[in-house]
Amino acid sequence: MQEKTATFSIKNWADDDRPREKLVLKGSPVLSDAELIAILIGSGNKKESAVELSKRILASVGHNLNELGKLSVNQLMKFKGIGEAKAVTIAAALEVGRRRRGEDTVKVTKIKGSRDAFDLLYPMMGELQHEEFWIVYLNNSNKVMHKSQLSKGGITGTLVDVRLVLKQALELGAVGIILAHNHPSGTLRPSTADKQITEKLKTATEALDIKILDHLILTQNDYLSFADQGIL
Repeated sequence: MQEKTATFSIKNWADDDRPREKLVLKGSPVLSDAELIAILIGSGNKKESAVELSKRILASVGHNLNELGKLSVNQLMKFKGIGEAKAVTIAAALEVGRRRRGEDTVKVTKIKGSRDAFDLLYPMMGELQHEEFWIVYLNNSNKVMHKSQLSKGGITGTLVDVRLVLKQALELGAVGIILAHNHPSGTLRPSTADKQITEKLKTATEALDIKILDHLILTQNDYLSFADQGIL
């Protein structure tokens, strides 16, 4: 039995097949997702190597790293061989990856259309499991002056304080605003509440010569633009 167990150990693999050695020899891009995760967890369990365990974890989320990033530490610990330390390591690594993508948004300095707004906001909102409402403030050249989370709520909705939006816009000297919130459910259909808050903010900002340029609904894979759909 011990001999069988030993064959599952990465230590018994050829050097070229070991994830760590493979990364050193060939570089990280050649490694599969499972091999990269195997490096993070270091070891598997009595029946699986680290790579095999990683493959099973990935299979549980449809081999989707975005879905893997949504798993909590407790959910990861349900896999035999994944203790708290390994679960925390996986969660931390995926969060680093998410933040790295977020840094790319500094390249989006001017909003020319809804896609630019989506690219700017997706790293902060696209993968969340709760709903958040964000505001992007623009100058008269549609350059991004500031972006901030206005509110954070549960999956069913979030609260929006119109006064805070106006206060921030006046302090920044913004002349344009883009509204955005995410739908963790994945639906891109705007709700009645979504339309009502858009109209409420539009009425309030027009009195101050500030224009609502768009309202985006973001999901993990797509977005809807009120402006593009002609419902702004």
